[in-house]
Amino acid sequence: MCGILAIIGKGKDEALVKQLSKRMSHRGPDESDLHVTEKGHILSHERLSIVDLHTGKQPIQGTKDAWMIHNGEIYNHQKLRDTVLKSHTFRTTSDSEVIVHLYEEFGTDFCDMLDGIFAFVVIDGDDFIAGRDPLGVKPLYYGLDERGRVYFASEMKAIADQCKTFSTFPPGHYYTPKTGFVKYYRPQWEDASKGVDEVSYEAIRQSLTQAVEKRLMSDVPIGVLLSGGLDSSLTSSIAARLMAGTGQTLHSFSIGLDALAPDAVAARKVAEFLGTEHHEIHFTIEQGIEILDKLIWHLETYDVTSIRASTPMYFLSKAITDMGIKVVLSGEGADEIFGGYLYFRNAPSSAEFHKETIERVQKLFTADLLRADKSTMAHGLEARVPFLDKAFLEMAIKIKPEEKQPKTYGGVEKYILRKAFDTPETPYLPDEVLWRQKEQFSDGVGYNWIDTLIEYCAAQVTDDEMDAAAERFPYNTPATKEAYFYRSIFFKHFPQVSAAQTVRKWIPKWQANTDPSGRANAAHVQADTAIALAAKAEA
Repeated sequence: MCGILAIIGKGKDEALVKQLSKRMSHRGPDESDLHVTEKGHILSHERLSIVDLHTGKQPIQGTKDAWMIHNGEIYNHQKLRDTVLKSHTFRTTSDSEVIVHLYEEFGTDFCDMLDGIFAFVVIDGDDFIAGRDPLGVKPLYYGLDERGRVYFASEMKAIADQCKTFSTFPPGHYYTPKTGFVKYYRPQWEDASKGVDEVSYEAIRQSLTQAVEKRLMSDVPIGVLLSGGLDSSLTSSIAARLMAGTGQTLHSFSIGLDALAPDAVAARKVAEFLGTEHHEIHFTIEQGIEILDKLIWHLETYDVTSIRASTPMYFLSKAITDMGIKVVLSGEGADEIFGGYLYFRNAPSSAEFHKETIERVQKLFTADLLRADKSTMAHGLEARVPFLDKAFLEMAIKIKPEEKQPKTYGGVEKYILRKAFDTPETPYLPDEVLWRQKEQFSDGVGYNWIDTLIEYCAAQVTDDEMDAAAERFPYNTPATKEAYFYRSIFFKHFPQVSAAQTVRKWIPKWQANTDPSGRANAAHVQADTAIALAAKAEA
């Protein structure tokens, strides 16, 4: 993982560009380099070394005049080298280098050949192409300054004060000056009428296992984020099985306000069951409040649920990198694919349920993926997300919605996923974890975290300020004092209208209380492992 910055257009001061790039140095603490092309365009790169530790420095030159920078991981890079790129001479063993050679081989029509997560820019003379991975796992922004120069950057902070306008680069697209934005990722699952497939439990197991396996690609140690919820526990269990007998130690990490936090208790149980080397991190509410300003600068959002959940992840990420781990597996995406959030229980029909899963997956880059990337990369930690593997997603999101709906199975969310890994002879997880009710990350670290946070924010904002909120923030006007407080911090760092317009607020549908906490849903009050186990027994 890395931080990238590209400026297409002449006349930008090289020393200034280095300073702008260094605003993202947390994304790539291992190496930094900059290249000015013959035409005067500039590519800058802050590197976190994960694959090819010794020769993978960027920017990377192609066979002739093309240069490239890339943030992400290309899991099928070796296959590409051995097949469609076998006639090319490579300068490195880095997974990133395949991008510039694909450009040389196929022009701009190559993004869908990449299996991985990426944000990249290739410059060839005065021509260039920028692209972003299918779902936006890796962030990318683009902008235009007063002289018409075009900017691309991993984080908004590198370009916000340089551009007169800027925005979020759409996932699943590439851009060239000749074509504009082109949508290259056109999966069948985006058509809601395609949600009619019958899928076996074995197919789910095999596909997710393959997704985890390719994400173990690394030249550095790998860990797992283990909240004790279903999704992170499954990815941890699969990773533990794949790594068994390799001589490698799988490190698992959890965080809570204390040892009694719901997630901490469940995570310890899973870690003991899997035999991981487990690390439990604690933080105080006071520490969480203290870092809000810095956190929002890193996150580049004022979305309430993203900030709530990012705080514990920020502390956890620092602890992980302090231990020398650079890569972790994470469970993002499963709740969107399988309708796992508690509000999905209130869907008025199967068709609406299915449409909402598609929309949530499409909008992941504005919420959970943004949070997962920026709260981990704040400390130079790469998070990989197996549930959002292209092949797994293509299969899982098209499963009949009736097979996913909680009401089909007595109120148990993600039943089909749980059942797929319910293998009594060789169990993946303890039953009480496999059938545990959904607990959103910001809740699971300890309920006092959100409750106290809301109280603190309310004390920082006066009634008069709230009454005038629409005047101060006419776009996405904050509706609560907590939201107003976060917006004020965001505005201090990013006062531009373009900055405010990059943010999308996460609001659950189909429930009267629109607070994004899972506990705001009435179903959470009924949380009881016995309910889930009873439903399992009846099925």
